[in-house]
Amino acid sequence: MTQLSNQLGPLPLKAVIGYLVAVFPLIATPGTSLALLAQRVGGSGRRAGPPVVLGTVTGLYIHATLAGLGLSALVMRSSQAFTAVRLAGAIYLVGLGLWTWRTAAATRRTDRDTQPQRRRQPPWTGHSAYQQALLGNVLNPKAASIFLTLTPQFLTPRQPVLPQILLLATAQVLLVAAWLLLWTVVISSAAATLNSATLRAPLRRLTGALLVALGLRAAAT
Repeated sequence: MTQLSNQLGPLPLKAVIGYLVAVFPLIATPGTSLALLAQRVGGSGRRAGPPVVLGTVTGLYIHATLAGLGLSALVMRSSQAFTAVRLAGAIYLVGLGLWTWRTAAATRRTDRDTQPQRRRQPPWTGHSAYQQALLGNVLNPKAASIFLTLTPQFLTPRQPVLPQILLLATAQVLLVAAWLLLWTVVISSAAATLNSATLRAPLRRLTGALLVALGLRAAAT
């Protein structure tokens, strides 16, 4: 029984716990997912949180699978491929941030109208928070680098790599989902304040500026 309790699938339990301790500071650092969560939940309420969470964790599973199959390693070794992925992600984040900033003025005008007009959505998002979060994660090479640099330190040698990486990815996904859902509750609880006519436009500008900053940082790295 003790041996079973210390083993979690293909990995020792202590390895999974150690991985979660190591990766949590990266999860807790504000990034694209949290910025999108603040934008969506602050504007549409708590129900907008789960699609962002699902898009984020789907992206994590994609990176984990590619890392397990060795495809991410190929991208990381090729400077041209890495640069292409990095710049694509940077362009997406900057474009999304500029659109968010631009809509802040429209938000203020809408708040003054007695019959608000339907707000335009950016054409590249497909009107989907899930797609926004998925693209924001998939186009982030730093998310891939986690599974290529940090994850291997917790793998058991001479064992199949893919099952181990997917197990660690699942543990990470559960931690990320819990973290983002916690923020969903916090943001939605403050929705009345965040959605006030006074703060809504500045909040969108702050979110837009954060997305642009993240994109520029990704391009400069």
